[in-house]
Order: sequence, then C-alpha cells, then structure tokens
Amino acid sequence: MKTKGKATSFDIAHYAGVSQSTVSRALRNSPLVNEETRKKVFEIAKQLNYKVDKNASNLRTQQSATLAILLFEDPTGDESQINPFFLNMLGSITRACAKEGYDLLVSFQSASQDWRAEYEDSHRADGIILLGYGDYMDYQSRLQNLLSQNTKFVCWGATVEGRPDLTVSCDNYGGGQLAAHHFVSCNRTHCVFIGDASEHSPEFLTRFKGFKDTLDQHQISLGERCVANAISTEDSGYHATRSLLANNVAFNALFAASDLIAIGAIKALKEAGLRVPEDVNVIGFDNIAAANYISPSLTTVQQNTTLAGQMLVQNLLALIRGEQITDTLLPPKLILRQSTS
Repeated sequence: MKTKGKATSFDIAHYAGVSQSTVSRALRNSPLVNEETRKKVFEIAKQLNYKVDKNASNLRTQQSATLAILLFEDPTGDESQINPFFLNMLGSITRACAKEGYDLLVSFQSASQDWRAEYEDSHRADGIILLGYGDYMDYQSRLQNLLSQNTKFVCWGATVEGRPDLTVSCDNYGGGQLAAHHFVSCNRTHCVFIGDASEHSPEFLTRFKGFKDTLDQHQISLGERCVANAISTEDSGYHATRSLLANNVAFNALFAASDLIAIGAIKALKEAGLRVPEDVNVIGFDNIAAANYISPSLTTVQQNTTLAGQMLVQNLLALIRGEQITDTLLPPKLILRQSTS
C-alpha cells in the first residue's frame, strides 16, 4: 500500500472499500461499525502508519480529548501542598488517560472558580476529576453546584449526595475493621484512634466507625478519651499523640486515620520513651511510599491507587459518552510491617 505523502482517512477508505465516514466511526470504535470492518480499518491504518489528527477530530466533535484533574491544596511539610497519597494516584490517572488517548490538565481547586465554565464550557477539558476536599461540610455545596450545571465529573472519596455513582472510593469501613481485627489477634486491647472522626471528614469517620464497631464486637471499649482529633499531617499526628500521653491515656495499640498521622504519632511515642511495636502497636492508612521506609516500617491499610486511578478515568469517560456508571468501592488490604506485633 502506498500513498502520496501523509496517509489520510480517505486513503484508508480507498483500500478498505468503505466510505470515509465509516473509517472515522471505526477509528472511534463506534458501535455502528461491525467488528469485521473495524478490524480491517485498523489493520490498513497500521500498514499506512496513519496518525489521527487530534485537532481536526476535536473540531468536529467539539471535544478537547483532555480531562482536567483538580487537586485540593493540603497543608504539607514541604512546598508541594499535595498529600503524597494523591501524588501516587496522580501517576495512575496520568497513565490511564494516556492509554485512552487523552491528555491531562492538572490544577489546584479554587474556591472562587466556576469549574464548569473554566474547563468544560471553554472546551479546555471534556470532564473533571476531583481529588481531595478539605472540610466536607463546606464542599458539599460545590458538588451540588456542579450537579445543577450538569457538569461531567467524578471524584475520589467524597460521596456526592444523590449521585453515589460519581464517586470512586476505598471501603473505609472495611479498612477500620482490618485494623481492629489485627490488634485483637495481637492481644492489643487498649486502643486509641487518631483522626477527625466527624462529618467534616467522612472518610476518616467511616474508618473510625469500622474500627470501633469491630472492637465493640469483641467487648473492647473505645471511649471518648481514646479518640484524638487530627488532620492528615505528620505534625497533627505528633501533637494528637502527645495530648493522649499528657492526659494519661493508657494504650498499647494506635490506629491512625492516615499514614502521615501515624508517622507523626511514632515520633511522639519515641520521644516519650515508648517502643514501637513492643509497647505500642501502630497502624496507619493509605500505604504511601514513606510507610515502608520509616523506622520501624509502618503496618498500614492499603488503598489501591492504581485501580482507583483507572476507575476514575473509565467512569468519567463513560459519563462523557452518556453511558451508565456505578459507584465503585475498592477493597482495602492490610500491609503488615514492623510497627505491629
């Protein structure tokens, strides 16, 4: 097969014996083209070294072939202002977009921004992925605003009221259960929880409920004095643990709502002369990279960021195509390391 210059869809149509419009539909995997014709078109396109002109295609379809990911700005110990857990997921989302032939536009969320106008209406992006949310009670109104505007969006973790299908999340309740069961199996019955166990942080709250309910089933009490509030930073975990110790709360097992909180907690325990895991077992949540390299290495509940990123992209693309999507609850996994017996 030969062409004069760069191959076009008309060249493919000539060799395939079909119309140019059929070639265009086949290259978009349209269900209007039968499988035999589609395979024939793709094979000829490969032989001709045909490359899709994305700009021309986008003009025809009024789509940008770009997705926007909006990250919530978190307090961190460095200048990134990005929770390291979301850095892991960002890599997965980038790879999933590339596999689907989409570019990814990355930006921080802005409270003053009309997200639909900024990205979808301006054709900068065909849909939006939201990572992180801060205070969920304040965030709900922003999600409802996107819904009212019929914006194509999905989010991680923060359940959209009335539209759970727009959320991909970990089974946080099950993750709390895993932590409690492990402590019980290690005969650690004096437990504490560190994290924001309130409606302002629904993921932390659900982890706490799974943890507490499982301890209750084993007749192990988790009173108010055994719960310390903390946001997801090392510094917050450090000070929350020091407050428990200062209030003479006796414990031999600590479940932190995130790995960052757990890392801060371990530092506070060491400074107090307590050994991990001999005196206190510690479990975190997320399985960020640092969890494997602190001393002692951190036992944690893993959230599958690779699968999460893939599902966020797949669900958003299905939404853009007008297809039905379902809420996706990913199973947690307990990663055993040195911080527990």
